[in-house]
Amino acid sequence: MSKIVLVSNRLSTSVNVTPDGSVSFNRSVGGLATGLSSLSGSTMVWVGWSGLTADQLTEAQQTLVNHTLRDEYSSIGVDLNSEEIESFYFGFCNKVIWPLFHYFLTYAEHDVSLWDSYVSVNRKFAERVLEIAEPGDLIWVHDYQLMLLPSMLKARLPEATVGFFLHIPFPSYEIFRLLPWREQILDGLLGSDLVGFHTYDYARHFLSSVRRVNGLDHRLGTIRRDNRMIKVDVFPMGIDYEKYAHAAEDSLVRGEIERLKSEFAGTKVILSVDRLDYSKGIPQRITAFKVLLTRFPELAGAVSMVVIVSPSRTKVPMYAELKRELDEMVSSVNGEFGRIDWTPIRYFFRTFDFSELTALYARADLLLVTPLRDGMNLVAKEYIATRTDMKAVVVLSETAGAARELGEAIIVNATNTDQIADAIRIGLEMGDEEKREGNRAMQERLRRYDIHRWASDFVEKLTIAAQDQHGLRALSVSADIRSEMISAYRRATDRLILLDYDGTLVPFADRPSKAAPDSELIQLLSRLQAAHHSTMVIVSGRSRQELEHWFGGLAIGLVSDHGAWFRETDSREWHLLGTDRNDWKETIGPIMERYVDRTPGTFVEEKEFSLAWHYRRAEPELASVRVAELKDALLSLTANFDVSVLEGKRVLEVKNSGIDKGSAVRRWVSVKERQFILSVGDDWTDEDMFAALPETAYTIKVGVDYSNARYFLESPLEVRNFLAELVPADATR
Repeated sequence: MSKIVLVSNRLSTSVNVTPDGSVSFNRSVGGLATGLSSLSGSTMVWVGWSGLTADQLTEAQQTLVNHTLRDEYSSIGVDLNSEEIESFYFGFCNKVIWPLFHYFLTYAEHDVSLWDSYVSVNRKFAERVLEIAEPGDLIWVHDYQLMLLPSMLKARLPEATVGFFLHIPFPSYEIFRLLPWREQILDGLLGSDLVGFHTYDYARHFLSSVRRVNGLDHRLGTIRRDNRMIKVDVFPMGIDYEKYAHAAEDSLVRGEIERLKSEFAGTKVILSVDRLDYSKGIPQRITAFKVLLTRFPELAGAVSMVVIVSPSRTKVPMYAELKRELDEMVSSVNGEFGRIDWTPIRYFFRTFDFSELTALYARADLLLVTPLRDGMNLVAKEYIATRTDMKAVVVLSETAGAARELGEAIIVNATNTDQIADAIRIGLEMGDEEKREGNRAMQERLRRYDIHRWASDFVEKLTIAAQDQHGLRALSVSADIRSEMISAYRRATDRLILLDYDGTLVPFADRPSKAAPDSELIQLLSRLQAAHHSTMVIVSGRSRQELEHWFGGLAIGLVSDHGAWFRETDSREWHLLGTDRNDWKETIGPIMERYVDRTPGTFVEEKEFSLAWHYRRAEPELASVRVAELKDALLSLTANFDVSVLEGKRVLEVKNSGIDKGSAVRRWVSVKERQFILSVGDDWTDEDMFAALPETAYTIKVGVDYSNARYFLESPLEVRNFLAELVPADATR
């Protein structure tokens, strides 16, 4: 790769203006910056907002900021004004996406002007990235503020490799569907080559939404769209493990630990660390602590709770209201239970630096991490890594992403304050050996998959995705391949063109009866069949009656029912290939109808020698279950009949064995040696046709998938455009 371009809402370098007008720069020491800095052998450029709005800086200061960021920090600033920050960041990001993705539906606002700002700012980011990005670059986009960016970049720079990682939860489809701009958001993310999430649940929710909203299925986490493959995978973000594990070696940390030991001598310490946010469940923790003191009065004076709340979005009304609520709750608990010599809750509304925080980690007997919803939550991991004495106890909510990795913690329901109180009690009474056993497993896990491994793992998977995409591009019908095919077609004096119908010449419809050919297609096929030295055959799963009705007036070959019947190019007479037995329908038909009754949106289509169960209009998740059930039932039954079960595009079809498209087309191939053969199809029933053709044939799959075909085109529209190039409207040769 040429370089790695990292794109996030904020740069890894913060910029500040002092009262005297001078500008200062401070490089972040956060987890993301640390992890990415460990990527060796790559030139990296970071693109993002500096933290200062354009209207806070003079023109000279803005120039200084941009030049310094570029020259000294390998960063490109995106200039945003205060109005954009208000409507984009505080608006759409934190009034729409944040509450919805964290399941706080009543907090979400659906304001079109906020959406317009989100689109506009994503475009601004795209322009800045495109100023420096080159075709071979690897571009890694981060988080919910920039979900439209991948597709914007891919549209302008298709050769670049684009990855996206979401640092917050992705909600279930039932929640996500409430977003008015759900399709646009998914389209934006599907511009990526790799989409990463913290947990399997989030990835599963994303794949489910893509299936329902965009109509795209996946196979083992790979989505095929147009001429691309989008991989979806799980990368649980880690921490800088060694930094926390060796924190106590620092003299400042050691001094702070000794002070805390003296201050809390003889007292058990419960620690809660979070930023101010309604998704963190801080009020529920305070309530649970109150329940603990109420149920176990003997703990008065023996246990203290340290609550650290980092200021966040204090200008947003609901956050200011949350701050007032916390102030009142802490005051109430301290007023009710406190004594002259003991304060139940030590409350701090500020950010603690590294030495203060790690000292608290080292002293705290129990860490309380109970968010109502959280993408990952690294506090629990930091605490466990710091406790090299193996005496950490974590009470962790099941709705935190970290719960998927830290199974040895005490897992609770974040809304059940009685359960949290019980968990605190259990944790405080836990023996040292039990603590060591759980901590040993968690620490080893966190040591192996730290922030450095997380970053390198994502980049490695993204690089593999890039290689796969490169291989796909080599198989697509590019301009060079297209030119080669057209030249071969025009040189040949004996041509054979074999075309599937549904999904190849016309898009799929909800019902087969709605997919009749339009006049433009009939004209195109007329030109193809009229070309000198050409034989054209429609090879379809349709019935012979339909094909005769639609194409009977053209001098072309027709194959119906996946190869059961055929009609020669110079004849109106249909001939049967294989057996004409249908007695199996009496047994199979009622079973398929039973699945129609159990699966709304499905129906059975009866053809002359087959039965097809269509589930295109069914609810996708239910259909995926039912199709597996039906397939198993049919496979066990068909052992007694000479029939086969075929799985196509949202259809399961049972037909007589020995009938396939490959057998049908061999009669046109074997008649004589053809100088040019072209075959185009879109699903598994066409694989027999591709396999039956000589290696010199040009075989094309419609849609990206594993196939016997040599090349692929992305859609029926592309197929038509390509066929039109073979025989232009003003020339028949």
